[in-house]
Parts: sequence; C-alpha cells; structure tokens
Amino acid sequence: MISINKQVPDFEADAYHEEEIKKLRLSDFHGKWVVVFFYPADFTFVCPTELEELAEHYEELRDLGVEVLSVSTDTVFVHKAWHDSSPSIRKIKFPMLADPTGKISRLFGVYSEEEGIAFRGTFLIDPQGVLKVIEIHNNDIGRSVNELIRKIQAAKFVFENEGVVCPANWEPGKEILKPSLKLVGKI
Repeated sequence: MISINKQVPDFEADAYHEEEIKKLRLSDFHGKWVVVFFYPADFTFVCPTELEELAEHYEELRDLGVEVLSVSTDTVFVHKAWHDSSPSIRKIKFPMLADPTGKISRLFGVYSEEEGIAFRGTFLIDPQGVLKVIEIHNNDIGRSVNELIRKIQAAKFVFENEGVVCPANWEPGKEILKPSLKLVGKI
C-alpha cells in the first residue's frame, strides 16, 4: 500500500474517456497534479452525486493544473453504459478507470475484500509522483469537492513555497505559517 510522501508506483488501466475506450497509465500525467478518485460502483446512489459535482468543477481543477482519474471496480464497458444512460455521468470529461480485479484499489488501500468494491478514497499526487493527500470514507459518506479544491490549493502552495505550512481552513490569500526550530542549550 502507498503512503504519504512516497512515490506512487505507476499503474495501467482501461479507461472510458472522451467517448472512447483506451489504456491509460499514471505516468501519462507526470508533471501534473493528479487526483485519483475511487468510488464503489457505477449505477449506485451516492456515487453519481459525487461524480457529477466533480464534473461540474473539472474545469476549475484543470485551471489549477490538476487531472482527475476516477476509479471503480466496474469494467470499462459498465462505465460506458453508465455514461450513455445517465445525464449526470454524461457531464464527466475526465477519465473513468476500470479496476475489475481490484489491483489499483488494493495498491491505494481502499479495496474491501468482503464486498469486492472500493471504499470512497481521494488521493492527491504531486507533479513528481509523490502522494500528498489521503482521504478514505465509508461508502455511505459522500465527499465535498470544495474541500478537495481547498486541499489542492494548500498542497500546491506548500509545494511551491518551501518552508511554509498552511493552518486549518487555509485558503489562498490567508495567512500562512513559517515554522522555525530553535535549539536551546547544548545537545
């Protein structure tokens, strides 16, 4: 399983994207911020609300230099069928990755062996391929894209401004912190 501040191993998956089925690799997005957005399954209840909200903020995320990869344990053909039949899912412009074996879900630590599906997991990877944010929810709790955007802005700010940290609820334009370590006495 991957962990914070560690390199995310490259992976490959079939994806439904731009009305085509194609192979995508994480390394295809090297040099960009990447959100890997796991959800349990297509044709469910909470998932379309999250994916629709993500789709509605996709251009804002792209303006931040972020690519989104949604992932579920469905096949790419189920992604296509859901896209073709759901007005909410038709709004999606980002790749929908298929993980029917659970290999990618296991790598990220979100696979439920009992259910054979992924938990809701959101992961932010920096342009160098290093994991910066992990958020995992039980499947009955939906996520907030506005909070995701705030976390991305904070992660980008500290990435670009070495030596600073962002306090709770930090947003662009708000005060940051510059920690310093002072040694007192002899060691």
